[in-house]
Amino acid sequence: MVASTHWLASATGMAVLERGGNAFDAAVTAGFTLQVVEPHLNGPGGDLPIVLWSAKRGEPLVVCGQGTAPATATIERFRELGHELVPGTGLLAACVPGAFDGWMLLLRDFGTLGLDQVLEHAIGYAEHGYPVIPGITATIERTEPLLRTWPASAELYLPAPLPGTLFRNPALASTYRRIMEDAGTGSREARIDRARDAFYRGFVAEEIDRFSADNGGLVAAGDLAAWEATIEAPVTYDYHGYTVCKTGPWGQGPVFLQQLALLAGFDLPSLGAGSAEYVHTIVECAKLAFADREAFYGDPSFVDVPLDRLLSNEYNDERRLLVGEAASGELRPGGGRLPTLVDAPATVGAGEPTRGDTVHLDVADRFGNLVSATPSGGWLQSSPVIPSLGWPLGTRAQMFWLEEGLPASLSPGKRPRTTLSPSIALREGEPYLAFGTPGGDQQDQWSLHVFLNHVHAGLDLQASIDQPDFHTDHFPSSFYPRQPHLRSVAIEARFGRDVLDDLRDRGHHVEAGGDWALGRVSAVGREDGMLKAGADPRGMQGYAVGR
Repeated sequence: MVASTHWLASATGMAVLERGGNAFDAAVTAGFTLQVVEPHLNGPGGDLPIVLWSAKRGEPLVVCGQGTAPATATIERFRELGHELVPGTGLLAACVPGAFDGWMLLLRDFGTLGLDQVLEHAIGYAEHGYPVIPGITATIERTEPLLRTWPASAELYLPAPLPGTLFRNPALASTYRRIMEDAGTGSREARIDRARDAFYRGFVAEEIDRFSADNGGLVAAGDLAAWEATIEAPVTYDYHGYTVCKTGPWGQGPVFLQQLALLAGFDLPSLGAGSAEYVHTIVECAKLAFADREAFYGDPSFVDVPLDRLLSNEYNDERRLLVGEAASGELRPGGGRLPTLVDAPATVGAGEPTRGDTVHLDVADRFGNLVSATPSGGWLQSSPVIPSLGWPLGTRAQMFWLEEGLPASLSPGKRPRTTLSPSIALREGEPYLAFGTPGGDQQDQWSLHVFLNHVHAGLDLQASIDQPDFHTDHFPSSFYPRQPHLRSVAIEARFGRDVLDDLRDRGHHVEAGGDWALGRVSAVGREDGMLKAGADPRGMQGYAVGR
């Protein structure tokens, strides 16, 4: 079973399962396909967290494909350049591209297929073309003034291709082909490792170094050579018979768990999933958890993040008392220090639209494996295309603060506190569910709501995804210019006028969107020998498929 945010990725992943590959082979294949067919949402220059269940190892694991800040990326350097925030666009915001090594590590250690087999679909679409989705056209048209300042971006993407037309990226196809050539011959594992070398210590690193140096960037060949993806244990929380597995606090994943820890003290089914009281309770708990994200989360290789305390019963019993009848207008972390906000205007190409500059995929196979992955970054609209490679670097460094002493302050070699947040859930200790969504700061809200719909309302995966959704932006944004929207609640109009009016009476600043405007969740699961899946109808391009 494969579910993802684009039908071609789901189809290529399923093709791999049909030919005998496992879930990890399928995920890698779908992941590389997504880099080609959704270049406004992810690319080879981006990042990749993966949460998985390995049937062979009998445990959940995390692959960290989140690249680090360059060795020369210091707060002092940015201050000297006149910045109070890391820019939301351009080469200064680049970290080491992590997605390629994340996929290669997953393939080498857990997959069964070879390099050529998992790259063939992506190369085919890049070389021969794929149908343009409306989101690509809209993104290019919206950011055309910026793209015109980047010669290779303008040459590749302007004028904006029309929806439904075939689009090709021959330079990207050539990059993949050369990586396969440089991988040479030999065992599957040896070729994968040589492909990693080609990217991080070979021609790709050399091209990135040259382009970055010529255009005022900070990422250098030495930064790529010094970094590699890693495998680590997940952070977990037990909730109503489920064990939810997330990334460490180098990502925002634990904020999902903190919300569960707060919500565990409420009788959610008695509130009614469509009621104002239900929305209010979840939103107020989200505000508390995300305030802690701002005060505590950062790369645990650099800072001590007190997750044991943040997920403890004692802490959450105390924090839960802060949830009142009215909407809170404050940021209330349970300690730590909040960043100082900077008054900066929004810029073209910066930030992440509500629907999310990100993709997601989930896979379950007949062997008992589960994969949940949320690739992102390397967006066509945020950084200039490197002509010889066919893709831009990412801008994930915008999630660092240029203020000393914060858990997420910029430091060389440090991972930015990313928003990317895939999920695995075990049920009674057995692998059960893989799920997630694009959406930046909304990822651990939209996916949480789907999980709660499934757990408490007993809805199947598709029905859980289809329920009307909501979120709050009552905390500093992870994206430039980092502004919070206090008391905000974005909500789909399907909740009805009475619910919206009730929320306004409680003090929420309600913004009613379209009936199907919020979320792009997908999910796969296994239960009693059966596989199941669901994909979000919002955006009209997600797809779940299985046999």
